[in-house]
Amino acid sequence: MLALALIAGDIHFGILQPVRTALSYASQPVLWLADIPARLKANGQRLTRSRADLMEENDALKIEALVLRARLQTMASVVAENARLRELLRSSAPIEESVLVSEITAISPDPRRHTVWVNRGSDDGVVVGQPVIDAHGLMGQVIEVLPSRSHILLVTDPSHAVPVRVARNGVRAITEGTGLADVMDLPHVAATVDIQEGDVLETSGLGGRFPPGYPVAKVTRVEHDPGKPFLVVRAQPLAWLDRSRYVLIVFRGGIAPEAAPVADAGAVEAAGVEAAAQGDEAAGTDGVIDRAPD
Repeated sequence: MLALALIAGDIHFGILQPVRTALSYASQPVLWLADIPARLKANGQRLTRSRADLMEENDALKIEALVLRARLQTMASVVAENARLRELLRSSAPIEESVLVSEITAISPDPRRHTVWVNRGSDDGVVVGQPVIDAHGLMGQVIEVLPSRSHILLVTDPSHAVPVRVARNGVRAITEGTGLADVMDLPHVAATVDIQEGDVLETSGLGGRFPPGYPVAKVTRVEHDPGKPFLVVRAQPLAWLDRSRYVLIVFRGGIAPEAAPVADAGAVEAAGVEAAAQGDEAAGTDGVIDRAPD
C-alpha cells in the first residue's frame, strides 16, 4: 500500500522528485567510472585509426613529392633544351638554303679523328658534301651517308680545310684543322696581309662546297717573324664542336629533300622540346626548315 501511495503521490504531486535528483547527483561518479573502459576503447580505436591514416597520407605525399621532383628535373632539362633549339633556329634565319635539323648521336673514339654521327641519312635526302652548322658557326661537312645516319667531318680535323675570308676586309685565306678542338691554322698568310687578332673568319664561297657567309672562326693569334715571308695565324672555331647536340644540315639553293616534309621553325622547336621531355631521339626535328626568302 505504501508503494502504491508513493507512486500515486509522485505521479500527481512529484513528491519523489527531490529524491531522484539527489540520487542522480550521487550516481554520476559511479556511472563515470563505469564508462571508463568503453571510453578508453573508443579513444584507442580513434587514435589508432588516425595514426594509420596519417601514415598513409604521409606515404602518399612522399610519393607525390618524389614524382614532382622528377618532373621538375625533366622540366629543367626541357627549358635548357628549348634554349638550345631557339639558338639553333635563330642561327638559320639569314640562311637562304633549306636546312634539316639533326641530332648528334655519336662521336669518334679516335682522338686523331674529329668526326661525329647524326641521325639523318639518305632516307632524309642527305648527300655527301653538304655543309653542317650549329647555332654558332660552321661545324663541318658530310663525308659519308647511310640510310638513317650520316658521318660528319668537323672543321678541326687535320684533313679538313675551309676557304675563308676576313669579315672585316674580305681578305681570303684557308683554315685547316690541327687536331685540337679549339685551334685552327691559317697557313701561307703573307706577312703583308691585313689580319688581326679578333677578326672573324667566314666562308668565302670559293670551291663551291660551302656557301659564303658562314662564321667559321675567330683569329686568336697573329705572329710575324721578320725573317719569314708568312705570318703565324691561329684561330678558334666559333661552332660549339664539343657541346652542340643539334646541328643543321644545309641544302643548297633552298631545295628541300622530298623525303622530309617542310615545317616551319616554330613547329620544329615545339616538337623538339616535346621529344626532349620524353627522352626520344629528337622526334620533333623531322622536318626541313625552308629559310628561302619570300
